[in-house]
Amino acid sequence: MKTLVSASILSADFGHLSDELTRAEESGCDMIHFDVMDGHFVPNISYGVPVLKSIRKYSGLPFDVHLMISDPNAYIEPFAKAGADGITFHLEATANPVGIIDKIHSLGLKAGVSVKPKTDVSLLYPLVGIMDMALIMTVEPGFGGQGFIYETLEKIKALREYSSDLDIEVDGGISDKTAHLVREAGANVLVSGSYLFRAADMASNCKLLKD
Repeated sequence: MKTLVSASILSADFGHLSDELTRAEESGCDMIHFDVMDGHFVPNISYGVPVLKSIRKYSGLPFDVHLMISDPNAYIEPFAKAGADGITFHLEATANPVGIIDKIHSLGLKAGVSVKPKTDVSLLYPLVGIMDMALIMTVEPGFGGQGFIYETLEKIKALREYSSDLDIEVDGGISDKTAHLVREAGANVLVSGSYLFRAADMASNCKLLKD
């Protein structure tokens, strides 16, 4: 499967966010990863609907929205209207993942489901064929710049063995040191923040993630 890179703007320079989006697109990134944190599901607060709406016009790349929030169902429609192309929510945040997937699809968006590092990956198996993408967190969600959790590689392998054609995204500690490991395990969508936005040559680093 073709490797795609989703640039996480959590690590971007927010004083020059439109320029950062342009830099990501010109550097060969395939998507913009938009991390939404509520200070409840995870111990941090990031940004929300108004920010996404304000930056939508500055990028032609798909916006890959990752909801790390306690009530994802309430925010599906607002993010869809603001310009999201795909919305990923956490399996741990809902008792009705199929209902949320259906709601995302009803708005014409791609639906993803994420699990934390300690969540059993087999809980995603019943959703294969319904969801468009699975997101395996390779760090604990909530903060950028964490170290990669190597034990998550087994989860990626298990999910890829279960489904040969599902998009498997990974998020957390992705750099040239870990990209080949997650690709070999079966991931094909790589989220990266610090490694891209803090690089002197983002294009070179983006290429290394894909190679």
